[in-house]
Amino acid sequence: MEAITDYPASILQRSDFDRLLEALRVRGYLTVGPRIVDGAIVLDEVHSITDFPIGRSAQIGAGMYRLTQRADKAVFGYVVGPTSAKKWLFPPKRTLWRAKIEEGKAAFQTSPQVPQKTALIGLRACDLQAIAVQDKVFLQGSHPDPYYKSMRQRLLLVVVDCAEPAPTCFCTSVGGNPAANRGYDVRITELLDEAGHRFILQPGSELGLEIVGALPTLAATSQELAHRESINQDAETAITKHLDTTGIKELLYDNAQHPRWTEVASRCLACGNCTMACPTCFCSSVDTKTDLGSSEIRQERSWDSCFNEDFSYIHGGVVRLSTMSRYRQWMTHKLASWTDQFGVMGCVGCGRCIAWCPVGIDITEEVAAIRSQGANTNA
Repeated sequence: MEAITDYPASILQRSDFDRLLEALRVRGYLTVGPRIVDGAIVLDEVHSITDFPIGRSAQIGAGMYRLTQRADKAVFGYVVGPTSAKKWLFPPKRTLWRAKIEEGKAAFQTSPQVPQKTALIGLRACDLQAIAVQDKVFLQGSHPDPYYKSMRQRLLLVVVDCAEPAPTCFCTSVGGNPAANRGYDVRITELLDEAGHRFILQPGSELGLEIVGALPTLAATSQELAHRESINQDAETAITKHLDTTGIKELLYDNAQHPRWTEVASRCLACGNCTMACPTCFCSSVDTKTDLGSSEIRQERSWDSCFNEDFSYIHGGVVRLSTMSRYRQWMTHKLASWTDQFGVMGCVGCGRCIAWCPVGIDITEEVAAIRSQGANTNA
């Protein structure tokens, strides 16, 4: 699917890629991109193309992620790892406010609401779709999250076409596509052929056009644009995992007592890995912290998970005592009640929850099992 944009596409040679990073830093952006950390390709601060996972990919499956060596020197020849834009827009831990006793009075100070400008490089179309979902969670309604809003306004998004989807990917089942067509500042398609190693740069905003305009680029030829379209079509065809979303909300609501929930709970470790890796999950807890001997108190918000037993603690008791009830809550919220709350599904088909589940639970298989084993089991 081609990008919906009026901006012209340009060609940047592999040897000039660091100029893109320089153009971002000159404009005050922290450059964050893919790099190998602790045996996985994650988003982290990058300074040059040598920080990127050149020639590396990953073997991904249910409960499996292993780095592999490619036969070429592709810069973006990998599929999504365990991190996403969520880490920057909705940090794992953030101080909301602090107070200190000064001269017998409490002086309150909220945390800074002006984060550093950040350019996220190497996002995929599913990541952009996840950002759009979290925009609904944190920006809409009568009480938007001030930090999220400030960070969102200072975030520059550089998306890369997903040329080789993993077996765990199913973005096409939930309205996505391996190639982004909106929501980015710059879109990159990596080309490696007889004409050399280069990138098609497609601006998607005025800011993106400014960034690309500062680089030593040439106009993309019709053959190169046709190559991009071919890459995108091949990637879409390569996605074989499928989630049948037909009537999925009613299916899950009508089957709260389905025996499949007990079956999956017998495997689930309730570790919360799926929620940590998910680019849209937003459960959090707020704790008040003090230091012994200190006159300061602070309130911190941290990532939490609906798989944690204490997360459902209300008025002196835990609502969801069993792993079965917690897994059912997670999947039903993700695929059904999220739509009631925010008007969109909470899943973007990135497959992270499948790959990073220690026991390889596959959300698409769980839906298929409930669908195939009969409905309306609440009766």
